[in-house]
Amino acid sequence: MGHWWERNILEPGKLPLLLALTAFVVTFVVTRVITRLIRAGKGPFGNVKAGGLHIHHVVPGVLLTVVGGFGAVASDRHGAGVAIAAVVFGMGVGLVLDEFALILHLDDVYWTEEGRKSVEVVVVTAALVGLLLAGFAPFGVNDLSAEELQDRGTVIANIGMNFLFSLIALSKGKTRVALFGVIVPLVAMVGAVRLARPDSYWARRFYGRRPRARAKATLRAYRHDRRWAGPRRALQDWIGGKPDPRPVRLPDRHRH
Repeated sequence: MGHWWERNILEPGKLPLLLALTAFVVTFVVTRVITRLIRAGKGPFGNVKAGGLHIHHVVPGVLLTVVGGFGAVASDRHGAGVAIAAVVFGMGVGLVLDEFALILHLDDVYWTEEGRKSVEVVVVTAALVGLLLAGFAPFGVNDLSAEELQDRGTVIANIGMNFLFSLIALSKGKTRVALFGVIVPLVAMVGAVRLARPDSYWARRFYGRRPRARAKATLRAYRHDRRWAGPRRALQDWIGGKPDPRPVRLPDRHRH
């Protein structure tokens, strides 16, 4: 275990990344536990207010992110300062991304359907950072041999091709596939060759005069969403809590 730690964490300088990821995940989990207790009216916790103004935890999150980010840049790579800055940065990012939906919608949508975006972004971020920590370098170039390093043209071509696949997947409305494809090449390639989602830029641009392709893309997206919507919602509810039910809106009645 000691050899693995030295070889894979300390020597490559990945300890700050590990500390930041751990602080990020722990902060998110603790924050969600506290907010769910506040929502249920249990425990000693409560919303933070100043003069009647509700202070969202994204505010201290931004401050911690700024302090941790600048602290990491100003610290020595292998010193104690960068480790402390990494922890502060991870805590700040955990608080900020926990309210990502609030920033996106500029509204307090924490316990609504729109608030699920925060959980989704946190999970994707943790997975991507975990892949980087496990040894994947950006664009999928990892553990290059001496011969591969000498052939710079091949390396650059691989990076460019995988980046192109990720862009195509993104234009096809497959955001998660594009993000993971930046790290894992095969994921980006699969997303690039499959049919686009019907509401994507690719579908509007290339399926306009192809009714069969448009219909097939719509059917495939419907089947995919129907198959995975339930498990995805259950996982999001387990991680972040179940959203409040939408209020029933009665139709307006005009008096004559």
